[in-house]
Amino acid sequence: MNNIILIGMPGCGKSTIGVVLAKNLGFRFIDSDLLIQEQEHRLLHEIIEQDGLDGFNRIENQVNASIDTDSSVIATGGSAVYGKEAMQHLHEIGAVFYLKLSYEELKNRLGDLSERGVSIRKGQTLLDLYEERKPLYEKYADYVVDLSLIHISEPTRHAQIS
Repeated sequence: MNNIILIGMPGCGKSTIGVVLAKNLGFRFIDSDLLIQEQEHRLLHEIIEQDGLDGFNRIENQVNASIDTDSSVIATGGSAVYGKEAMQHLHEIGAVFYLKLSYEELKNRLGDLSERGVSIRKGQTLLDLYEERKPLYEKYADYVVDLSLIHISEPTRHAQIS
């Protein structure tokens, strides 16, 4: 199928870039976090609080593995790479792009992780999470987009590669 799947850490810009990309390509935009919330009738952080991380990851895996679409840009949640079935399915329906951002930039962008519905274990730091997930993103990516090389110019809204 003809889809673009975006993976990467929370706050790296999957949804923002996904919306712009979909608009420019004439594709549909799908945010898998919103699909999870629609199915569960709960916010992400509520699912994590009520079902635990394992429960949330099972739900996320099931939702992502059932996405059936064409000509879409799909922004996944940062923890999508924990779902083997989902990642296999996403590879079957499109090309997977890892939006890579440095730990330092992520740290600057992110606020309270619990309010974002980030799948993080108690006592785990953002750096721990980054180091745990980075190899998974690289494993599942067909393409890596290093966002440190891209700068958005606000007045013109054009990406400039330096």
